[in-house]
Parts: sequence; C-alpha cells; structure tokens
Amino acid sequence: MPIEYHSAIGTAAWTDLRRLLIDGSVSGLRGTPRQKTVGAKTYWYDHFRVGNRTIDRYIGEDAPELRGRLERQAEIAKAAKQAERERARLMRVLRAEGYLFADVGSGQVVAAMAKAGVFRLGGTIVGTHAFRCYEGELGVRISFDQSAATDDIDIASFERLSLALADTVEPPLAETFSELQFDPLPALESGKTWRWRHTNRQTLVEFLTPSFEEDEAIRDLPSLGVNAQSLHFLNYLIAEPIRVPFLYRSGVLVQIPRPERYAIHKLIIADRRQGGPDAIKAHKDRAQAAFLIKALTETRPEDLAEAYQVALEAGPAWRQRIAASLIHLPETANLLEEIL
Repeated sequence: MPIEYHSAIGTAAWTDLRRLLIDGSVSGLRGTPRQKTVGAKTYWYDHFRVGNRTIDRYIGEDAPELRGRLERQAEIAKAAKQAERERARLMRVLRAEGYLFADVGSGQVVAAMAKAGVFRLGGTIVGTHAFRCYEGELGVRISFDQSAATDDIDIASFERLSLALADTVEPPLAETFSELQFDPLPALESGKTWRWRHTNRQTLVEFLTPSFEEDEAIRDLPSLGVNAQSLHFLNYLIAEPIRVPFLYRSGVLVQIPRPERYAIHKLIIADRRQGGPDAIKAHKDRAQAAFLIKALTETRPEDLAEAYQVALEAGPAWRQRIAASLIHLPETANLLEEIL
C-alpha cells in the first residue's frame, strides 16, 4: 500500500500548533530563569520564592531554541490568551483534515500528567500513543486500525536524568491517578509501584526506564515520584526525544521518541515477544515498524539510515533481533538495505 500524505493545510496547522505549544511552555514563568550545570550538561530553571521557600522549577536543557524563547518570554506571556484561542482553531482544522485524535480517557490522563510536569521532567510517551503522533510529525495518514489502537499509556524516562534534574512533579502522580480513578497494581517487589489501571476502563499507565544491568529490575524515577520497570534496548529508543502536540482539547505538549528510532526499536521488541498475547503484540510491532520505515524512506531516509546503523553497531544481540523480525518483513528488509 502506498503512503498517503496529509494536505499542506493540515501539515501547516500541525506545525503551527507545535510552535504555539512550545512557546507556551515558557509563558507561565513565575520568577527569573537561571542556569545550572550538572556534569557536562546545562539546564534552565524558573527561580522564584513562595513564602520562605526558594524554588527552582525545571524548564529544559540549554539550547539556542530555548534561549530564544526565554528572551521573548514577556512577549509570549502577553499573547498567551490569543495563542490559546489560536490553538483551538488549529485543532478544528486538524479534525476537519482527518487527523487521529485521542479518546477522552487517554486525553484526560495525558493532560493531567502534562500539567503535573511529567513531560517537562523527561517523561517520554512510548508505544502506540507515540506512533499516532507521527501522523503529524511526518505528515502521513495513519488509518485507525489495530496498529493504531490502544488503551495503554507507556511513559519512559532515564533514571540518571531523573536524579540530575532535582525537581519533582506537582502534585504527586499517585494523587493525580487517584483523582482520575486509577488504582495502583501490585508489583512483585513490595512498595514498588510502576503501573496504574483505571477502575472502570481498560486504560493502563506504565512507567519504564532503560536497564544498563544484566537484570531488568524495578528502578526509581525520583523526578516523577514513581518506580519504573527497567528494560534492555530502551535507552536507544528514548535518546534525543522530540516534543510534539498530543491531539486532545486545545493540544497538549508531550515528548515522544524520534520516529526513526521508534521504527527500528519495534523490530527489536517484536522479536522479544514470544507466544500467546505477545504474538499479537509482535505482529502489531512489526506493522508499525514497516509503516514508519516505508514513510521514512520517502521523507527522511538519511535519519533512518543513521538510526539503523547505530542499532546494527550496538552489538550482535541487536543485529540478531532485527534480522529475526525482518524475516517476516521482506519488503521492509529491502528498503533498509537500499538506504545503507
């Protein structure tokens, strides 16, 4: 099947919505932006006082784009109300253009996590909710079939980043989930909570983090105030994430993996799933990978080639997983061979 693309009107609306949401991330600063250097990286914080307390609220990692927005912060804050109305208008355009929108249940919990600071503090949506966001990022039409349907919301973050930021979500996520009628699911390790399920729906929220050890134990994510299931290969997926609109209400700014890394990671994960329900998930993983790889060969072949090469050079286990999945996807295998 050929890749279908959204119109220039839809693509422009999505691009404008992303710009407005990213601008809005600095519109509500309460104090004076200041820098902190941790190791080799520099981060920006909103420095202000509340009573007798001095608070440093994390803004983002230092970059020319962020510095430019901080310089225009007063201008952005003044235009915030007009920007909100413009976002609502752009969402109407995207709806008319046939973009996939979040259902109410998923939208409510993602918006609540964004308000608490999950994505500002390094949380990255992975899984099918991220896949749906590539419709706007790549300008392609994603049909609402089994490869784009999900009730699960998976959030991944680096444990080391969570420690380095020295900031936390507010309110605590346990409180946020309780208000949204999510119950914590018991874990094998007592006192470790990394999954919540909605009491009346099937929606499941899970927290994940890369494993750099032989095991895949439960780890801590201090900035998010939760535990997380550690997984191998996840560090590749969430390196250098991007910020995009999540299509709910007037748009929610979230963080997702780069599409080329998502596609190659799905090839790896599909081979890790063995039998039973996992076989269905593996088929879905391969379908998403095949779709994205085909789209990326047409739109961003250099980015795809680089991500594929990085994975191949990561070691024999990585190459074996990818090769095993590509046996099921001969057309995808040929596309990847052509771009190297």
